[in-house]
Amino acid sequence: MPKPAPTVRETLLGSYGTLTASERKFAAMLLENYPGAGLASITVVAANAGVSTPTVARLVQKLGFTGFPQFHQALLAELEAKASGPLRRRENWVREAPESHLLNRFSKAITANLEQTLANMDSGAFDTAAARLADTTGRLYVAGGRITRALADYAFTHFQAIRPRVTHMTSSSATWPHYVLDMEVGDTLLMFDVRRYEKNLLRLAELATTRGVAVILITDQWASPVAAHARHTFLCRTEIPSAWDSNISTMMLLEALIAATQEGDWPETRARFERLDEIFDAARLFGK
Repeated sequence: MPKPAPTVRETLLGSYGTLTASERKFAAMLLENYPGAGLASITVVAANAGVSTPTVARLVQKLGFTGFPQFHQALLAELEAKASGPLRRRENWVREAPESHLLNRFSKAITANLEQTLANMDSGAFDTAAARLADTTGRLYVAGGRITRALADYAFTHFQAIRPRVTHMTSSSATWPHYVLDMEVGDTLLMFDVRRYEKNLLRLAELATTRGVAVILITDQWASPVAAHARHTFLCRTEIPSAWDSNISTMMLLEALIAATQEGDWPETRARFERLDEIFDAARLFGK
């Protein structure tokens, strides 16, 4: 199975260093409202960005498109993919599936997802996010959605062992205002949101950022709308030959962040692990 084609966003970010000042101006406008800002005519999107039509045309060609119509179609395809549910996803992969065993197709798709996720990862942003997760001067909140709450639960279990002041927000969004009530400047909110993106998570991000909370978002390659409010956004490839998306690349990134956070202050983390083991022994939780 060939590697999945990069999204327009990934291609744009990968080429950012080669862009002129005017091209970057258009790129910034597109990334701020992605992909919607690029779905009008070339004259309209150029005017909205305050650049000339030839500037947009040159940028599109730099990204590897033959012209603006092809660029426009790529954005439309991504918009459709962002909104697609399990039935549409299954129709797509059944129509395109090669004649090989499902296990092999899964293996190739997952390997490609991991490779593409890592290839587009900003190591500097990763290090900054890990340092933020390790900073105990602020409280760490963790939240997920209907599917991603499993990732949030996994994250909470590990971060609670690594550091103090960690709060797992319940799966009921009706209780979230109670958590927001206690959020303060300097706190961090780790969020998980993949397609089809949940409006309650977007509203939570909006409320948290108004209180000075830094949002770290782990999402898919199309990017949840929460990204507009996130301090750090990590895009993970999720497509597999299934009606559902895969969380293997998101789990890989989460476990890497857990490991980096653990090393952020290892002496204190080690002492915390030792105290936790003493409590486990006293509670006779595990067999000897």
